[in-house]
Amino acid sequence: MAKLLLIEDDAATAEEILADLRGRGHAVDWAATGPEGAARARTGSWDAIVLDRMLPGLDGLTVLRDLRGGGDRTPALVLSALGDVDERIRGLRAGGDDYLGKPFVLAELAARIEALLRRPTDSRETVLRVGTLELDLLAGTGRRGVRDLDLLPRELKLLEYLMRRPGQVVTRAMMFEEVWNYRFAPKSNLIDVHVGRLRKKLEVDGEPILIHNVRGEGFTLTPDV
Repeated sequence: MAKLLLIEDDAATAEEILADLRGRGHAVDWAATGPEGAARARTGSWDAIVLDRMLPGLDGLTVLRDLRGGGDRTPALVLSALGDVDERIRGLRAGGDDYLGKPFVLAELAARIEALLRRPTDSRETVLRVGTLELDLLAGTGRRGVRDLDLLPRELKLLEYLMRRPGQVVTRAMMFEEVWNYRFAPKSNLIDVHVGRLRKKLEVDGEPILIHNVRGEGFTLTPDV
């Protein structure tokens, strides 16, 4: 059983979701406005949050940004009738872990929540260290030894993903799903371009290589000490 927070202003939709999730054994609380949802999210201990994109009083994406800015990393799924690609990207960039367009099937919502709940709990760590590499997720800063790293948000997220799996080979498909939140691997060199840019910032002036290309498989981050 998971403890879930639902932030949804449409009462009929909320009642359907509550009935379905509670019927599956989850404990679910409901907030009907943005400010109420933000307050409950900050004061409660939740396993996951489900929130609508458009909310009275405070937009759902603003709620998400405020939570992430305060260090809250509770998995969040965004619901919205605005289902085009740009809207999905906005929801994910605001801090959402998944995005589901309305109308939706309740069984799919439940399955997506279950997938969020299966994610590793080590994501709660906010300072990561691998060798001389250090990443402060709350401050959004990185260092290699005494040198500060100027990381863009996507580079920081990519490096976080690799640092949580030192020595492990991660495939491009894994990166697309976990870093970009894509459900499929686009036929592009997007991953290689971002890894290349990240490596230029990590490995300067002859410093030991940290990110290695594993031919035919993906990439791995190897500690330098």
